[in-house]
Order: sequence, then C-alpha cells, then structure tokens
Amino acid sequence: MEIFKGQNLIEFAERFKSDQDCREYLSNIKWSEGYICRKCKHSKSQIRKDYARTCNICSDTESAMANTLFHKVKFGLRKAFFICFEMSTSTKSLSASQTAVRFGVHERTARMFMQKVREAMKSSEDFPMKGVVNVDEYVVGSYEEGKPGRSYDSNKKKAVCAVELTDDGKVKRFYTFQIPDYSAKSLKKMFVKHIDITAKVTTDKWKGYNPIAKDYDLTQILSDKGSKFKALHVMIHQVKSWIRTTYSWVSEKNINRYFDEFCYRINRSQSKDTIFNNLIKRMVKADNITHEKIICA
Repeated sequence: MEIFKGQNLIEFAERFKSDQDCREYLSNIKWSEGYICRKCKHSKSQIRKDYARTCNICSDTESAMANTLFHKVKFGLRKAFFICFEMSTSTKSLSASQTAVRFGVHERTARMFMQKVREAMKSSEDFPMKGVVNVDEYVVGSYEEGKPGRSYDSNKKKAVCAVELTDDGKVKRFYTFQIPDYSAKSLKKMFVKHIDITAKVTTDKWKGYNPIAKDYDLTQILSDKGSKFKALHVMIHQVKSWIRTTYSWVSEKNINRYFDEFCYRINRSQSKDTIFNNLIKRMVKADNITHEKIICA
C-alpha cells in the first residue's frame, strides 16, 4: 500500500473520495502483518467487498474498523479521516464546535471522536529524552488576584514540562502533563516517564527538585524570570496560548489529552509528511474506547 504523504488538503480529498477508500486504507494497515482470526486464531481468510475479512474456519467476519478507535463510527468514515487529518497536520487544530460546523456533525459527536484521537496521540514513553534537558513547572488558567505563581489554593491547573534541546539550543522534543501539586513526588513523574537517567537536566531553584537530584544528573540555577530557560518558556507560552485561543477553557479531567495533542504535533514537526499515516496506524493498533470511558476518564 502506498501511504498518504503531505499536508495538501486537495490531494487528501482526491485520495479519500469515499468511505470505501478509507476502509481500504484501514484494512491495509490493520492486516499489514497478516490476518489472524480474533476467535479461532486461524490465519486464512476471504476479503469482502467492504474490505472486511471472513475466517475460512469459523466464518467470523471482522471489519477494518472493528476493535480500533474507528469502531462504530456512525457519522461517516471519510469525515473521521478528515478530522484526523486536520488534527494532525494543522498547527492549531480545531475546537469541537468548529469541527462540528466544518464537517456537518453534532458538536458532542465531534468532541467525543476528537478525544479518541487524542488518546491515540499519547506518548508511548518508550523513547526517553537524552542529552540536554530543561524542566519547569507552570500553571494554566486565567489570572487570579492575590494568587500568583505556585499558589496551592488557586483554581489554575498545575503542570510540569520538559524540553530536550539540540546542540544549538533549539527544541527537539517537548512533553507536558498535569500534576496535583509541586512536590518532589509529583515532579519526579516527568523524570520517570520521559527523561533518561543519563540526561543532563537543568531546573530552577524550586526545592521540589532537591530530592530528584540524588538520582539524576541535575543542575539547579536561578530562572531569572525565564531568561535562563528561553526555549522552554517559549514552549510554555505556546501551549498556554494554544489552549486559550483555540478552546478558551479545558476541563480538569481532559487537559492531559489536550497536552498530548500539542506534544504529538510538536514532536513530529520535522516529519509532517507522514504524521497523518502515523496517527491512523496508532488508531488502528489502539483498542476501542467507549464514550462512557471517555466521559469517566
């Protein structure tokens, strides 16, 4: 199968003219390593006209969308592909209300499917950052008088972030997620999830990093209002600005999904030609998530 490459919307529309074109694409990805029956584990099958597979032994028929994040998409597979294309190749993505208008679906339907896409955008955590890494904590939310910085009684959402830098100080990779507080236990989650033990880490003088310095090559310096962490603070500004201007507000339980979307695009900014195909592969390999699980997560 020839994978789709690029960011051209006209070329994308020409490639995926119907739901059948999308089913064929999913089928080629889903069974790229061969067919195995989900019931009897037999490896021989017949291909149906809608690109489903029927087992030669137990006659179980499995669609290309079954048990993937496209499972039971009722608003049209082509529309789902367009939403995935928009979320992966654009710079800022769309809000659910904008997506609903552009693709002719209900706003709740758009929001639920977009959350499924964000689930596929989660980091695998298999490739920790190495080399020069900067770590900092920040808040997301509107200004609250009398509650600056690390105020614990603030309604702002607390987060920690890390950026891996190139030799010339440019951003190579970026990760961020929400934390309940600024304790060493909470901050260390970033190190465990995304930072290699050999990395040379720099943080500010916040006392929460002191216990972590025992296990990592960690240097603490004065932030000087962010001037010592320019690349990192540019990324913090971008993620906060993106959430504020695109969504205006994000709930406590969903903010990590939005962080995952931002990091997914940033970390693949040098491979935009294949980012859509990468996302579709992730969605095919992922297990289906029901709407109830998305709401309760």
